[in-house]
Amino acid sequence: MTAPLAITQGDPAGIGPEIVAKAFRDAPHAMRGCFVVGDVTTLRRAAACIERPGQPSLPVARIQALGDVAQLPPRCLPVWQLPELAGPAVPWGRVSAEAGRAAAACVLWAARAALRGDIAALVTAPLHKEALAAAGLPFPGHTELLQAESAQHAGVPIAQMPVRMMLASDELRTVLVSIHMSLREAIAAVTVDNLLQTLRITHAALSRSLGRAPRIAVAGLNPHAGEGGLFGREELDIIAPAIAQARAEGLDAHGPYAPDTIFMRARSTPQRAGEFDVVLAMYHDQGLIPVKYLGVDKGVNVTLGLPLVRTSPDHGTAFDIAGQGVADARSLIEAVRMARALAS
Repeated sequence: MTAPLAITQGDPAGIGPEIVAKAFRDAPHAMRGCFVVGDVTTLRRAAACIERPGQPSLPVARIQALGDVAQLPPRCLPVWQLPELAGPAVPWGRVSAEAGRAAAACVLWAARAALRGDIAALVTAPLHKEALAAAGLPFPGHTELLQAESAQHAGVPIAQMPVRMMLASDELRTVLVSIHMSLREAIAAVTVDNLLQTLRITHAALSRSLGRAPRIAVAGLNPHAGEGGLFGREELDIIAPAIAQARAEGLDAHGPYAPDTIFMRARSTPQRAGEFDVVLAMYHDQGLIPVKYLGVDKGVNVTLGLPLVRTSPDHGTAFDIAGQGVADARSLIEAVRMARALAS
């Protein structure tokens, strides 16, 4: 990559700054060409909380230009200081509007830089949805915020910038038809149009990254994929027709399959390649539980459908352990590696 990769600091009261500091300290090769969007004081507090006896401190440097990133030595944390951030006045592990505003400001700056082409990709450290709401932001999470910003940049309504969440690891990929909504609303969102849109977005995104058409498995909504209509007709009336339409368009889509077995069939291990490249899940927990069960440290959240590359670790702000120096940075490091691969 010729342009650097930006990492947002996340909610300053959570583990985001802490895992960012730990990644730069422990995985310097993976973090080459990366910088952090946030606040120098916040990152220095995070670097202090991960210090180990007898080991040198992690230097935190404020950069003045994006070209400075390539000049810094390994195990140095470069920070692009946002002028509106006032430092870590918020204590660890507490929801606050101030923290929500700070986290959102970092994401907005990085998104705009990516849309301009100033950075190759962005990796977002965790933010807290309650803090976003307390700050008065009308977005439940990263995905919706980035969707709105991308639509505004493109000059189109949000409806014309459809996005989907993919959770991916070396073993399993899953794409969600719906994201942050109640289960009752998620079931209502299982429509032919939504399924077709999800299949098209998944096909387009993975075709670019895999270099070929992905093999897509579609999970059913009901137990045993409805058992021929005994446990619900969504598979017969909605899901199967959407798959048929996708196949008529040339997509390699199959199903619907029983949700309690399809993720095992799609999983790739050193002993056995998965039958499919990705599983389309009907709602949030159906798709996220299998990937997270295989290891939160391995999973990466990827937003599909945006005119930019965005990845994120597969966990939240973990307020209960923030500031203790014990948070695991492996998922963030994997998110950086995947963002780099997708942006290449």
